[in-house]
Amino acid sequence: MGGVAAIGEPGRLACLALAGAVVLPARDPEGVRAAWRSLPEDIEVVILTAWAAEVLGPVEDRLTVVMPVGER
Repeated sequence: MGGVAAIGEPGRLACLALAGAVVLPARDPEGVRAAWRSLPEDIEVVILTAWAAEVLGPVEDRLTVVMPVGER
């Protein structure tokens, strides 16, 4: 079974680290794209913040889940 990673704003990802996800925080669009490119091969599911999903656009390499927009 593969792992889970999360990409997006640092403040939105803290709880996912506690759950064991590989957390790849990004502060700007290039950071989001760099995090996506750096995903380890054993990652099967990627949780994206709504902002990170918007930056990446459609992706097909892995199963992705977009977090609902919450308070910032």
